[in-house]
Amino acid sequence: MLVVNEMKFVNVIGGGLAGSEAAWQIARRGVAVRLFEMRPERSTGAHRTGQLAELVCSNSLKSDEANTAPRLLKDEMRAGGSLLVTLAKEASVPAGGALAVDREKFSALVTERLAAHPLIELQRTEAATINPDEITVVAAGPLASPSLVEAIGKLTGERDLYFFDAISPIVDGETINYDIAFKAARYGKGGDDYVNCPMDKEEYLRFYEALRTAETVKPHEGMEDEGKFFEGCLPIEELARRGVDTLRYGPMKPVGLIDPRIGREPYACVQLRLENLLADAYNIVGFQCHIKYGEQKRVLQLIPGLEQAEFIRFGQMHRNTYICSPKLLRETLQMREHPRVLFAGQISGIEGYTEAMATGMIAGMNAARLALGQEPGIPPRLSAIGSLTNYLANADARNFQPANTTFALLPPLEPEIRKRAKRKQDRHRIQVERGLQAFQEWLQQIGEAAPASQAQTV
Repeated sequence: MLVVNEMKFVNVIGGGLAGSEAAWQIARRGVAVRLFEMRPERSTGAHRTGQLAELVCSNSLKSDEANTAPRLLKDEMRAGGSLLVTLAKEASVPAGGALAVDREKFSALVTERLAAHPLIELQRTEAATINPDEITVVAAGPLASPSLVEAIGKLTGERDLYFFDAISPIVDGETINYDIAFKAARYGKGGDDYVNCPMDKEEYLRFYEALRTAETVKPHEGMEDEGKFFEGCLPIEELARRGVDTLRYGPMKPVGLIDPRIGREPYACVQLRLENLLADAYNIVGFQCHIKYGEQKRVLQLIPGLEQAEFIRFGQMHRNTYICSPKLLRETLQMREHPRVLFAGQISGIEGYTEAMATGMIAGMNAARLALGQEPGIPPRLSAIGSLTNYLANADARNFQPANTTFALLPPLEPEIRKRAKRKQDRHRIQVERGLQAFQEWLQQIGEAAPASQAQTV
């Protein structure tokens, strides 16, 4: 039976994946919601409808196979009574081991359920202001309106609001070939802080030609400005087009590095830097790019030492609005300076559909707890959701980039467990089992455990 608290309400700004999940989580706890969605009154260059939770790119919610990081995230959301994960299953289409949906059916189901909820007031208007004294979940997504972006900037500080997303690829450290790659810092300063992949002239020219001719991503219709890049942050393929030696004087410069195989500087060198808060994962320094994922894999595996590399994340460059969460957010997704304002979804600095839903779930749960006079909850670090909120609150603010759920984001296994679990599949199974158990126990501890059928009822 739904218990209604008529004296409280929460604002949710944005009717995408994060906002829709947040609104549901708030309302199912008996707190009234005002859900602001400017579409269809005002659209964006990527959206096509006025439906809630519209998927604008892929229709895949990633793997639903056991013992994978994306499946762990979805299982935790199921444990927390997620509406959107439940409806995604109803709208699913065949996609092998992935959970993919019929976009129109999925959005229609979400819109129908939220619009019919007695505690959700859907306001089809642009939210142009944020009152820090009102409990508010900001889930406007990366294509927030200029007025809302201005309001967010005033609340967060303009320097902590990004408008362009330049992301370098991330490599699974276990798949680097150290018969070729070597650890060293430039000029020997700072210890073995980098992994270096040296190239001779022939290897460099082969890589250069493949990069220069690789197929790039086309901007969304109506968002052609995605293809206009800042001079100080150019994609690597654009640098390659400016001359055969441009990369050797930029991100692939070999100076100060000695290849131990030849005892001198290589012709060119690619550097990888250990990722902050990501276990055994390496960022390819300066390799932000706008190349299709399949092409990226083909080209990047031409780098000596990365021939069999597995990529945790591919490079991206696109227009995006997101805050510098490590400076601004707590692990509860509340703002540090304005604790009645919470952020969720891509604008908080995460990537991915299910990650947007997951942060929406936590922000909604905590917004409702604030409205009910309860202490907001911090998801356990061992869980996939807790690892996401931990990343947002504690990543290196100087090099903050949006992240999605991978095993590298979860806490690494203890050395004695790694020694026993020699196969990667066994290590992943252990991480999944303990992550889900930790999340379920946490929900019970704070009185938020929900049966699997909870998302099916009002």
